[in-house]
Amino acid sequence: MNNFTYVRASSLSDAVNQAVADANSQFIAGGTNLIDRMKVFLDQPSQLIDISRLQMQGIETMTDGSLRLGALVSNTAVADNSHVRRNYPMLTRAILSGASQQIRNIATVGGNLLQRTRCPYYYDTAFPCNKRQPGTGCPAIHGINRNHAILGASEDCVAVHPSDMCVALAALDAVVEVTSPQGQRQIPFTQFHRLPENTPQQDTNLQPGELITAVILPPLSWAKSGVYLKIRDRASYSFALISVAAAVNLQRDKIQAVRLALGGVAHKPWRATAAEEFLLGKSADITTFTAAAEIALESAQTLTHNGYKVELAKRAMRRALMVSVQGGGVA
Repeated sequence: MNNFTYVRASSLSDAVNQAVADANSQFIAGGTNLIDRMKVFLDQPSQLIDISRLQMQGIETMTDGSLRLGALVSNTAVADNSHVRRNYPMLTRAILSGASQQIRNIATVGGNLLQRTRCPYYYDTAFPCNKRQPGTGCPAIHGINRNHAILGASEDCVAVHPSDMCVALAALDAVVEVTSPQGQRQIPFTQFHRLPENTPQQDTNLQPGELITAVILPPLSWAKSGVYLKIRDRASYSFALISVAAAVNLQRDKIQAVRLALGGVAHKPWRATAAEEFLLGKSADITTFTAAAEIALESAQTLTHNGYKVELAKRAMRRALMVSVQGGGVA
């Protein structure tokens, strides 16, 4: 770990102004991913700006019925919140499947969005990695790539996004609220994270100095049927091989609305919009869901060791959609 200075932000404006003044500084709250990266010299900030005591720790219902999650709310507090459990159950299930109780107690909403890939080549500085040092190559493409991307990858990076919570947020049409010295703006969740293309070192569309202040969930009454299904190598806490967040709204046995997102398949939480469009107006049965899964994975490109993910993702999608139309619950 490199030497760095530590400052405690006294206000939101103080935090973002300090970040702009030192481009090599980083915000820290729970630090559950950042500190790990610093220990192995993946991140070497000149300054850590502690934002953990700022007033961004509330969960509140807004006048339009949306739910606002402060960026410093712990994962445990979100998962245990009665409004979230009742109206956005897929989010609770995603969080509970994502980490141990100890990590959930300290990890924050904003920090969860900023997790970086757990690709072993990224973490092992003995290997080159375009995410660490652009232009050095991606050894995962021809190496051990069982856990890597099948959608949206590029020749520069095939890593996958690690978060469970973010897959649910993508499916729920969440909005990310950010603040900088220039003011506040909102980013649709599906536009917050980036695909690798030729800049895999950039995971998000945050601008320099911007700080996440909240995540806003719109009032989707039918999200109560939401399902989060995670498939992993072991039952204890591990990253998803494939995960699916799904919610279906039925009217007279026809699909009136649907939300569908995948994890473990791409550099960002993957919203299956083409499959969603196909499902509208269709009957909610296994034949329809099979066709939707085919559409969702038709652009998949596999590597030497991850071809199994295509069929696994299709089956997981069918199961999650069926459980949702049956009222939700544990998939």
